[in-house]
Amino acid sequence: MIRQAQYSRFGPADEVLEIIQAAKPAPGDGEVLVRLHASGINPSDVKKRAGWGNTVPPVHPVVPHADGAGIVEAVGKGVDPNWLGRRVWIFNAQGSAGYGLRDGPEVGTAADWAALPTGCIAALPETASFETGACLGVPAITAHYAVFSDGPVDGMTLLVQGGAGAVGELAIQFAVAAGARVLTTVSSFDKAAIARRAGAEQTFNRHDSDMATAIRSAAPDGIDRIVEVDFGANAALNAKILKVGGHIAAYSSPSNRHPAMPYYELQMRAAQIRLISNVLIPRPAIEAAITGINDALSQNRLRPTISAIHPLEQIAVAHERVESGKGIGKTVLTIAAGD
Repeated sequence: MIRQAQYSRFGPADEVLEIIQAAKPAPGDGEVLVRLHASGINPSDVKKRAGWGNTVPPVHPVVPHADGAGIVEAVGKGVDPNWLGRRVWIFNAQGSAGYGLRDGPEVGTAADWAALPTGCIAALPETASFETGACLGVPAITAHYAVFSDGPVDGMTLLVQGGAGAVGELAIQFAVAAGARVLTTVSSFDKAAIARRAGAEQTFNRHDSDMATAIRSAAPDGIDRIVEVDFGANAALNAKILKVGGHIAAYSSPSNRHPAMPYYELQMRAAQIRLISNVLIPRPAIEAAITGINDALSQNRLRPTISAIHPLEQIAVAHERVESGKGIGKTVLTIAAGD
């Protein structure tokens, strides 16, 4: 038997999350069995558990968390046996079931063991810890796609909105390593320090009453590309600072699910807008991200900030921490696998 976190209905973390004893899974065709060592918690994980957004009510108990890291200990039919014994990081473990895009249970990483398709794993370089591996899936793939989905960035000026967030921090690191000049917005002195450590040349306080003037002063020709954490909140600002023909890659809009767009202002910048869903990133882009992520990890150029580490038994506490916004960086569960 193994330990497994799950919830069968939406609601507060301390009311719906439970740790149960479950049968140890076996890998099916095209799957690997991973002994989990760490499980990463993303804002999307806590939102799904709370029933936010496009989630649909659970038909099966949900094992939370899309991201994690561990060691492959068995392989199913049709799987390359070279995966056996390899350290891996895990992404999109739950597939798209939680968004109503397919049927079936959501098998996440908050458990001692998980049987997962090979399309959800990538080799974890020896230089990276399991805790770091658990921080990669959603944030790193999203960041890589947001930075590079419209081509190389060498010589460009990028603005990363929310440069101390999980996606923003890694987006800065990717862009700087690729030769871009990166500016970023933050909401506190501590967050500015995180963004500067990631490589941002200049930070701007998002509470500044005239941030557009400050950013245009730093980038008088305008911003080539914007990596956007809150499309609704920042659309008007982006229309003022974007270079003509510039790109906005937006991966969230938490402040307003149905934002009003300043259409003509953006039209007059000939703005190119890309809306990113982390469960719908094209597979070729995911493969490119895996290569980029692992190259950066191997060269110590990708360093996600971890703010808290909890054992599996404290999953509800960890969810509450993510929801509260306490700390700067990722919250991770450590898992010591059972028998």
